[in-house]
Amino acid sequence: MKILVAEDEPIMLKTIELRLKKDGYDVIAVSDGREALKQIRENTPDLLITDIMMPYSSGLELVGAVKQELSSPIPVIILSAMGQEDVVVKAFKLGADDFLNKPFSPNELSLRVKRLFGKTM
Repeated sequence: MKILVAEDEPIMLKTIELRLKKDGYDVIAVSDGREALKQIRENTPDLLITDIMMPYSSGLELVGAVKQELSSPIPVIILSAMGQEDVVVKAFKLGADDFLNKPFSPNELSLRVKRLFGKTM
């Protein structure tokens, strides 16, 4: 399974990448929305994990692109330190499948990824 992680905070990006690789996933890690859109179009990941606030394209824009542009939309987990109800609602209306407030435990992210892929924990 291939997971695209879009996160502009380098430490958070590396933490997520290492945890998912430990769980056995192929991980494409990018630090901005423009590169994430490129990777979505070129590599069609099985899951997108994206921060809301990023340079060039926001996580909400990525959700919209994934859900509208791809013939078979991929699941999306949104990450945000904002925790604002309106942002969460907008993310779900655009088609996000899950939402995690920062800071979060890498173990919690791992469990949510496994749940989306239908794996037993």
